[in-house]
This record gives sequence, structure tokens and C-alpha cells, in this order.
Amino acid sequence: MQMNRRALLSAAAATAVASATPALARTVQTAPPADRAAVLAAMKKATAFMTDKVAVGGGYVWQVLPDFSRRWGELEAKPTMIWVQPPGTATVGHLYLDAYHATGDEQFYNAAKAAADALVAGQHPRGGWNYVIDTAGEESLKDWYAKIGGNAWRLEEFQRYYGNATFDDAGTAEASQLLLRVYLEKRERKYRAPLDKAIQFVLDAQYPNGGWPQRFPFVENGGLHGHADYTPYITFNDDVAGENLEFLLYAHQALGSNDARLVDAIERGMDIYVKTQQPMPQPAWGLQHFPDTLKPAPARTIEPQAFATHTTAANIRSMIGFYKLTGDRKFLERLPEALDWLDQVKTPQNLIAPGRTHPTFILEGSNTPVYIHRKGSNIANGHYYADANPNNLIVHYGSFRSIDTAAIRREYEAAFAMDPAALIAASPLKAKAGTLKLPKYFTLRDVSVWDMSTDARRERAPAPEAIAAVLSKLDDNGAWITPLTTTSNPYNGPSPEAVTGGEYQTTRVGDLWDVSPYNTDFPVDGISTAVFIRNMGDLIEALEA
Repeated sequence: MQMNRRALLSAAAATAVASATPALARTVQTAPPADRAAVLAAMKKATAFMTDKVAVGGGYVWQVLPDFSRRWGELEAKPTMIWVQPPGTATVGHLYLDAYHATGDEQFYNAAKAAADALVAGQHPRGGWNYVIDTAGEESLKDWYAKIGGNAWRLEEFQRYYGNATFDDAGTAEASQLLLRVYLEKRERKYRAPLDKAIQFVLDAQYPNGGWPQRFPFVENGGLHGHADYTPYITFNDDVAGENLEFLLYAHQALGSNDARLVDAIERGMDIYVKTQQPMPQPAWGLQHFPDTLKPAPARTIEPQAFATHTTAANIRSMIGFYKLTGDRKFLERLPEALDWLDQVKTPQNLIAPGRTHPTFILEGSNTPVYIHRKGSNIANGHYYADANPNNLIVHYGSFRSIDTAAIRREYEAAFAMDPAALIAASPLKAKAGTLKLPKYFTLRDVSVWDMSTDARRERAPAPEAIAAVLSKLDDNGAWITPLTTTSNPYNGPSPEAVTGGEYQTTRVGDLWDVSPYNTDFPVDGISTAVFIRNMGDLIEALEA
């Protein structure tokens, strides 16, 4: 059920081809555009339904049944809970601001403010956010962790209540960006203090060497199931470092701040990629690294101490971007080594699944791939483990990845040919603070710092037929009802220590006591924030057309 913001926006813009080059020409539709009044009326009606019926204190989960009897974020939520992880409260808030920018209608601005207010109410005292907020208070949240989080077999990040905040899944970064946008919209003073606190949180959490942990502030005895606490390790998984760098760059430019701390944090945050690339003959990265030795570190029990091929590919692309921001060739210097290594560890032909090219994990020192398995039926009696057997794999965490090394090589070669001086002249990092504005839209497609001072619209607008379909599917209440393809077992009491119900090695979920979400072959109709965001984005594009 997990969906990060970038994955959401890729799905929501299915009719578009996301581009990092704002200058690309958009496809022009020749059919008559949709009636503007009808589009605006639908947007207002859908927004009223979400704010008046679906929201809890201005915030949102991911999925809701039409009768509101069950609600889910990444896990089932109490009626009093809202979700910070995308596509939750901050993502919907960004969508409302986008709708306001497209229409100027105060209804959307007020909805965005309500989402921001919900996040402010749940902000950690140090400035970041947890995955979830319970409007009923901390004791209610602890109860949820004990019952739901504590019985979600495969979601170890929810199996204990840390009481701190997380950078995982872009939750803190996206919430911080929403506060930045809301503050900049009308400079309402009440948003400046929580925004400053969010900025300070990112600065406080950063190690002197430039890395960021997964969670902060650190807690005592944070480990689970006899394992060391992985949350203080330097984290690349789910683009933790990249999301923090993006937020700091937005804040630096959009606030017009000459605060040297922001630039210093950005520069150190880029440098940690160089420092953590391992020496030959394995010039790669792990999901996490130890803060002291900078060696790959283990995390959840489905994430062994190993190199991660998809993280290595993502870090290569990040460093190409850092070169474009700085003109400094240190970010390119060892990338050919990493690309050669990725080619070296490709999955053997007899194991290749459709669309998969590489094993996820490679052991340090041997280039041996390892694969993830589990035994048992629930959290009380089950466990995960890694070995060299590529059969009977878990289905909820991929042991294989799809990596196009040839495409990454082309990106590297194109960057290497670029003139450093020209890059510096066009860099949002090197430009004087305050020169660039935030992108006009944040949810039409995946945006980055390269979209500053642009509309950041899709390359291809939805066809008129698609807009007509969106309008026609809005029901009388203002809801887009859609099949919910994920579900979970309801809480059934503490998980029994005896294995129940047979073999769960390769199933989507464990026994009836496992409350982990899973893809279902029997979807029920409901309300989805992801679908709401996608459809509203289509209507925004129709207005722009």
C-alpha cells in the first residue's frame, strides 16, 4: 500500500510525460476544450466533499470507504487519525494550492490552509513529522501503535512508537514544502514560526559529514526483535537525502534568504554521496550507511547489510544532478566505476523476470546476490531472512530491480560534455537567493528545483475525452468513487505465537492477525486521495488549456 509522492505523481500524470526540461514544447489539443464553468464547478464540488466529509481536522488519510466505516493510510487508521506520508495531508494541501493558482478561488486557498493547520497541530516539537497524526492525542496514538502497528508483520517501521519524527517517504519534506508554499502565498505570520521550525529540524538532524538519519531526534533502545536501531544510520532509501536537499534549496531561493547555514547544509548534503561511495572493486552504495565508518548498514530485517543496486542507480543520477547544480566534476569522477559495477552484477539470464535486470541486494566483499524470504504466519511467530536462494521470495518487497544502465550512461555522458561555467550560470543553487520562485504547480507532475520559476505543467495535457470522463464520474455528493485495490485484515487481537493457517512464504499477507496492507483480487469501491489528486490535476490542466 505504500506509495511515495514521486510514485503518486508519476501515476497521477499518466497522460503526461514528466520532463526535467521546462522548455520542452507541450502537445496542443485540437479538439474543443471543456466548458470552463463546468470544470470549475466540478472542482469546487469535489473539494467541498473532501473538506466537509472526508477530512479530519483539515487532514487526510489515503483511502476511505463510502460509509466512513474504515479508513487507511499505509495501515488502517482510527477515525481520529490523518496521514503525513504521501499521498496524505500535505499532498492534498499542495493540490488545493495548485487549484487556487489555477482559479484564484478562495475556497481552494482555505482548504490548503486547513491542511497546513492540521500539519502544524501535529508537528513534532523539534520541527519534523511522524508518518501519522492522531487528533485524539498521544495516548490514542500509542494505542494504535500497540494494536495496529504492533501487528503489522511486514511494516517494521510501525511496530514501535518512537515519539520522534521521520524523513522516510518524504513525509517531513513534503509537509515542510507545503508550509513554505502556504507562507509565501500571502505571508501570513502564523505559518512562519512552524516553517522556521521545520527548516531548523532539517539542519539539526544533519550529521557534520552531511548525511541525514531516517528518524530524529534519536531515542534510547530503538531496535526491534533483537536488532540494533537502524534509524540513526545515514539514509538514502526512499530519497531521504534528496528530498531534504530539495526542500533546503526551495527555502533558500524562495525565502530570499542569505542564511549561510542553508547553503552549507546543501553542500555537505551533496558531498555525503561522494564520501559514501565505496572503493573499488565495489564502488556502490547501500540503502543506509553507518555514520562513522560510512560502510553499508542493515536496516529492517528485509534490508540486509549489503549494497543496493537501485539505490546505487538513484545515487548516480543524483550526482549527475549535483554536477549540474555546481559545475564541480568531483560528482562525476567515479560514476563510470559505479556503472561498470552495475553491469557486472546483473541478474543471470536464467533468473531474469520480465522487466527486472538486477538483484536488489549484493553482499559486500563478494558480489553475491541475496534474496528475501520469510517464515511463520504473523509478527509473533514469523521472521524475515536473506540467503542466496532466488526461489520462494516474498512478494511485497522486490528481490529484483529494473535498472537501465545504458540510459544512465547516456545521461552521464551528456552531463560530462556540459560546460561547468554554463551550468553555474543556470544553477538554482548558484543564483542569488530570491531570484527564483517556486514552481506554480506541485502536483501536475513530479517537480524539482529545476522547475523553479516555471508552471511545471505536464508535457501533454489530458485529451478532451479524458476531461469529459472525469466530469461524468463525479457523483452527486461530489465524490469520485473508485475501486480500492488494497485492503487489510481488521485488528483481531494480539497475534498468536503458534503458526496458524499454513504457509505464508509467498502470500500477500500473513494470517488473520496480520494487519499489513495487501493487494486484493476483490476490490471494494471507496474514496482515494490519489484518485482525487489525479482527477483534480486533469481539471487544472483543462482550465489552463
